[in-house]
Amino acid sequence: MVKTSFKIGNVEFKNRVFVASGTFGYGDEARELFDATKIGGIFTKSLTLKPRKGNPPPRIVETASGLINSIGLANIGVEKFISEKLPLLKQSEVVIIANIAGGTIDEYCKVLEKLESANGITAYEINISCPNVKEGGLNFGTDLKATAEITKIVRRLTSKPIILKLTPNVTRVSEFAKVAESEGADAVSLINTLVGMAVNVKTRKPKISTVTGGLSGPAIKPVALAKVYEVVNAVKIPVFGIGGIANTNDALEFLIVGAKAVQIGTANFINPNISVSIANGIEKFCLDNGIADVGMIVGTLDTTGNESVLKSWL
Repeated sequence: MVKTSFKIGNVEFKNRVFVASGTFGYGDEARELFDATKIGGIFTKSLTLKPRKGNPPPRIVETASGLINSIGLANIGVEKFISEKLPLLKQSEVVIIANIAGGTIDEYCKVLEKLESANGITAYEINISCPNVKEGGLNFGTDLKATAEITKIVRRLTSKPIILKLTPNVTRVSEFAKVAESEGADAVSLINTLVGMAVNVKTRKPKISTVTGGLSGPAIKPVALAKVYEVVNAVKIPVFGIGGIANTNDALEFLIVGAKAVQIGTANFINPNISVSIANGIEKFCLDNGIADVGMIVGTLDTTGNESVLKSWL
């Protein structure tokens, strides 16, 4: 039998495959299609203090090897999540990591406090990296002082694991990971989407209502791998790798580079069961190669004979 579990703080997760926030709703829509107990857990859709309608349409467009979205953190609000969605998730016995967003640090804190008062949340992912909102989002994720402040404050509010979700839309994401680590984050997750755009050549108008949006999917995997490689060489806390993972081999690449676990995003829109398939695929890879613990794969990238430019940044 292969050991698939791993720990963040005092929490042990069944395996290293999760579904990423914003790509799986609140988990209830796929209950008939997907056995969430077979994966490490679900990162919920971002939750804000009040319900948000999000950005006007069009807010999703397909591009070569990916999607551009500008949803704008549309969600039902934390109170309705607690009263309507959380009970269903608890019935499914799925591990729940609540993703929290806000326009101010005070809003992040109020959302977390309300979730703390409810039973059933295992950990929190703090979204400081959404590129599609005017307030919050990248304002926090591209400012080192703001990243430090929000991490420090939410850390005081809970003993549960705190995971900072970082943006690739900075020059050196490792600097933000270091700040998050120093202020008490238990882990970081990266990457969120890259800022992108698409144009209709007939109308000469942008295909997204907000002109630019967040690019995700296979197109961003090479960028994500490089950002994860940079961060795992800069911090000691666990890293969740995200970005264009569509099959077992993709996930293994992130683990080899050094991610402790992975989140599956855009691929969920093609196959809601893909994360279970990838979790099974990783276990089979280990069995086929005589590996007793998935953790033995993590950070095994062989760079002998290579000179890393990224390491000169650290």
